[in-house]
Amino acid sequence: MISDLGWDEARDEEWRADPVSLTGAAPGRVVRVERTTIRVALDDRVVTVHANGLAVGDWVATDGATWASPLPRRTQLARQASGRTSDEQVLAANVDAVLIVEPLHPAPNARRIERMLTLAWASGATPIVVLTKSDLAERDSAPEIESTASGADVVVVSSATGANLDRLRGLIHPGQTFVLMGPSGAGKSSLVNALAGREVLETGEVRGDGKGRHTTTHRELIVIDGLGCLIDTPGIREVGMTAHQSGLGATFADVLDVAAHCRFHDCTHTVEPGCAVRGAVENGLLDGARVASFRRIEREIAQQALRKSTHDRRDERIETKSRRAGMRAVMDAKKRPRGQ
Repeated sequence: MISDLGWDEARDEEWRADPVSLTGAAPGRVVRVERTTIRVALDDRVVTVHANGLAVGDWVATDGATWASPLPRRTQLARQASGRTSDEQVLAANVDAVLIVEPLHPAPNARRIERMLTLAWASGATPIVVLTKSDLAERDSAPEIESTASGADVVVVSSATGANLDRLRGLIHPGQTFVLMGPSGAGKSSLVNALAGREVLETGEVRGDGKGRHTTTHRELIVIDGLGCLIDTPGIREVGMTAHQSGLGATFADVLDVAAHCRFHDCTHTVEPGCAVRGAVENGLLDGARVASFRRIEREIAQQALRKSTHDRRDERIETKSRRAGMRAVMDAKKRPRGQ
């Protein structure tokens, strides 16, 4: 049933008001994306359709055979595509919760969590930080991560012992969609299997340094009875920032609260006199490494926004030239004597 995929009354009302619903098309959800095709789950079957530019989790209108047209996205989890480009890679669409999975063994990487949180907050979904492998942890790193992830739920779990899995289940609701985001070897597949109470995803071996091989090689949506819709993603090596500022404020609210008291509104928190942020670091009120992370991510977002703006202006110039060339061709055709 399409309701198992997250189709609700609000979206059904939107669909009935959309003219495309009168063309004989059916609503469906993208459950897998290949190079030139997508797999779409309809109410009674799964079909393969040729389409580009769609992401796992997208809702589409489709004839079930030859075309699929995207419906508006409510949320979008994206990161910068590889290389120095303005392009974004959409990891998942229409998700309700982003589970940021980070292992406690080896020690968790607070800087990586900050980057994933910034993307998660910007997506419009609710981030939940899940610290796995608590049974293997040599020290309690949770308090440090809780201060890093202020504003988001932080749950310390063990897939092996079942510790705190019930608390995590209480944050995920049937009928909603959640996506896993984290590095290879973080225990994402083991976590899902433990939550589901059965083997849903294949698990892989983890090396001595805590790094694992990619057991998930593509993004795919899976319906798990009693849990919701899972979008599993390959382990993330690089967490490139997009051009969206909104996630920065939610992730680094403590830094920005202090920055509001800097003497200069455009303070870079490096050499300016009267910098409240540097003063807070010197007085031990802010962590220097966290402030450095904030400045690094802020620069990346600004650079990405500049690339995007430059790319958009270039596209606009190309479109304008093409439009003018078309108009000239029409005018020239009108000037020609008939019969030529």
